[in-house]
Amino acid sequence: MLLVIDTNVLLSGLFWRGPPHALVGKVRDGTADLALSPALIEELADVLARPKFAAILARTSRTPERILAELRALVDIVAAPPLPRPICRDPDDDAVLACALAARANLIVSGDDDLRTLATFESIPILSAAEALARLPD
Repeated sequence: MLLVIDTNVLLSGLFWRGPPHALVGKVRDGTADLALSPALIEELADVLARPKFAAILARTSRTPERILAELRALVDIVAAPPLPRPICRDPDDDAVLACALAARANLIVSGDDDLRTLATFESIPILSAAEALARLPD
């Protein structure tokens, strides 16, 4: 199953326990595939560079560069042209939708209310990490 995971869920999966972490584990073990676009990787890099993540990174002895390199090794990077018209009020959310469309993803995983209220985009379900986990094999 091919997933596009929004930055907020991906960050949770990389640093904390819970459904997002289990979902990232499914990508690591090959149970699920993950697609990201250059725009989503750039957004993740920008967030990792924020001062509030410095302490978290120090505790885990990881650097943004190392995290991004590990992630790039796990994901399919897809070129995702912008959507023909805005869908969400936040352009970063449209980047998630564009990536899912370009990748022909099976699921979009997000904790973002703006995306979650859509429920689907171009027939691609938009689910929480827990809901996505329920659709993946054990």
